[in-house]
Amino acid sequence: MTQSAPQDQNGWPQAGWRLRLYNIIFESDTRAGRQFDLWLIAVILLSVLVVVLDSLPGLPAHYQSLFDRLEWLFTALFTLEYLARLVCVRHPWRYATSFYGIIDLLALLPTYLALLVPEIHVLIDVRVLRLLRVFRIFKLTAYFSEYQALGQALSASRRKILVFISVVLMIVLVMGTVMYVVEGPVNGFTSIPTAVYWAITTMTTVGFGDITPKTELGRLISSAMMLLGWGTLAVPTGIVTAEMTAQRMTRGAVTRTCPECLSEGHSLEARYCLHCGASLATASPGTNAQH
Repeated sequence: MTQSAPQDQNGWPQAGWRLRLYNIIFESDTRAGRQFDLWLIAVILLSVLVVVLDSLPGLPAHYQSLFDRLEWLFTALFTLEYLARLVCVRHPWRYATSFYGIIDLLALLPTYLALLVPEIHVLIDVRVLRLLRVFRIFKLTAYFSEYQALGQALSASRRKILVFISVVLMIVLVMGTVMYVVEGPVNGFTSIPTAVYWAITTMTTVGFGDITPKTELGRLISSAMMLLGWGTLAVPTGIVTAEMTAQRMTRGAVTRTCPECLSEGHSLEARYCLHCGASLATASPGTNAQH
């Protein structure tokens, strides 16, 4: 008996060309998905390169004309990509209001708005935000699993990091106040906030040099702050590294995306979304095994 294609709550089929388009755009575990990602990376980087080169002063007129044509070509390609994403997902509004959906829209609007209001042509530089898409497209197993491990480690060690930051803030506040008393406004330490700014730049070993101690006692305190900064920078690194070592992830995540909530990183064997509980049976062609 032939069964019709399953429908979701919006009446959209979960099979057919929409599903194939979804797998190409949102799934990087397939050959077509990887090729789509690679081509999209190339177009994104080229479009950003055009934006950067277009900002150079004194460009010849023929280069300016070429960049304008390329800009509209990239805008047309990104518009087709944006519309394809809205068409193939089950909840277009959910994707449109997501972080990457907003980035997609911001990359398109300035060019179209420049047609209507030429004075806002400068806003086309907002397209540089498309560089953020590179981090989404490079969601291959090796990269995504490390990103997931780092995110979990930061989340698990957030209390330790907050305690560490509070200790650092107390140190720079105390040492900044001491330097304000020792050096005073005559040597550039005009206020406690200014002295605290000096303490932060010194403790982080940045050392802009815009404010420097002039007295012997001030230089002694500054030397102690520099030495303290070496050990201070190592503490948060050790906290996160220890947490990552303790977590021991047994299996890396892949790039499967839930068609309902668009969350990523589901394993190939997963049948339901970890976040919303939706079925992943039609999320990827490789997962449609008979049970």
